[in-house]
Amino acid sequence: MEWLADNDLLMRYSRQVLLPQLDVEGQDRLVNARVLVVGMGGLGTPVAMYLAGAGIGELIIADYDRVELSNLHRQVVHSTADIDRPKVESARDRMLAINPEVTVTTITRALDADTLLEWVQQVTVVVDACDNFATRFAVNEACVQAGVPLVSGAAIRMEGQLSVYDPRDENSPCYRCLFSDESAEEETCSQTGVLGPVVGTIGSLQALETIKLIAGIGKPLVGRLLLFDGLQGEWQRVQLKRDPGCPVCSQRGT
Repeated sequence: MEWLADNDLLMRYSRQVLLPQLDVEGQDRLVNARVLVVGMGGLGTPVAMYLAGAGIGELIIADYDRVELSNLHRQVVHSTADIDRPKVESARDRMLAINPEVTVTTITRALDADTLLEWVQQVTVVVDACDNFATRFAVNEACVQAGVPLVSGAAIRMEGQLSVYDPRDENSPCYRCLFSDESAEEETCSQTGVLGPVVGTIGSLQALETIKLIAGIGKPLVGRLLLFDGLQGEWQRVQLKRDPGCPVCSQRGT
């Protein structure tokens, strides 16, 4: 716990260390954790900022897009001056401005299955903050293979959803237990629209679930799907079970 000897770090993390559920031991787990965040858009940017602020030891952020003007109403890590910059570079600068004590590693290319698995095997938690089913399926499969928990969120229009898939738990479903190739009809924000605070809400909760998993506190959303209706201000909770015929996780733990 070398960070305990640094008065500035103690002050930086003091408000969360005061929480009896987290305490010094939980903060030490955060400081020594590595998290992969896939996507630096509307979901990934609040995730990145809150995890940087919380003191995650290393944050690996992956996105090959550049900042566009239409991103700025919801992708709060970027500014007007960042337009046309790689999103991961803009996000890295903002994260280090919040907390220069963390390490930020950037990935600016699309990851094939083997490379993705290599990265997943090196981290404590993976956060799925991407915007397409192909990437979600690939990230999920890598997490199942590597035995690494996945915090998955999605948002579009004025609706969002959030769950945690943990292959270390034999009762936990994986993402493919819920979504098949046939059900994965793509909708994008550019086609249907999205309200910024909705993705901010889901992204913030993804950061919370990530912290809970790493610190070993509370009850992560394993086996539960939260559905958010921003227009009505309502939440629904759906219980999830593993699909015995899932093409990804059906043989795990059986």
